[in-house]
Amino acid sequence: MTGNVRNLLVTGSPGVGKTTLVLKAIEQVEWRCCGFYTAEIRDRGMRVGFEAVELDGARRLFSHIDIKSPYRVSKYGVDVAGFDEFLEGIPFFDPQNFLVLIDEIGKMECLSAKFRRLVVALLDASVLLLGTVALRGDAFIEGIKARTDVRLFLVTKENRDDLALEIAEVIKSLGPHA
Repeated sequence: MTGNVRNLLVTGSPGVGKTTLVLKAIEQVEWRCCGFYTAEIRDRGMRVGFEAVELDGARRLFSHIDIKSPYRVSKYGVDVAGFDEFLEGIPFFDPQNFLVLIDEIGKMECLSAKFRRLVVALLDASVLLLGTVALRGDAFIEGIKARTDVRLFLVTKENRDDLALEIAEVIKSLGPHA
């Protein structure tokens, strides 16, 4: 891995375990981190929406089949203003953070111009970024994956358990005491 890579992104098919993988990886890292992950909301076994969950536990509904919004991805209405408000509460640029988690750089999240700007700023920052990114996406998502300062990991059902350990080791190798 080249010395200029500070951004680790995990991609793979929907439902393959990207979120679980990155959460397992950061559990093994002892440095201060911040960020958020996306959690499914289920009702009677059916996925009905998504919420953003800050690593400190704060939650915000941002996509649901019952949200009336001009912003839609598939059957889900997206609360872009609510998502923007959620992002404002996370100290992404606190100098004490070594690692920032962004889950996910996906179609719903990228409806927010604020989120797109945040992603670029974090990719350009000196902080280590661990994120998940959609397997396929628009020009913005494809451009993120093509950056020379990004190491992209493809997760599959076959490699997901080992990949969490590999990513944790990469994070540790880039750490403040590496």
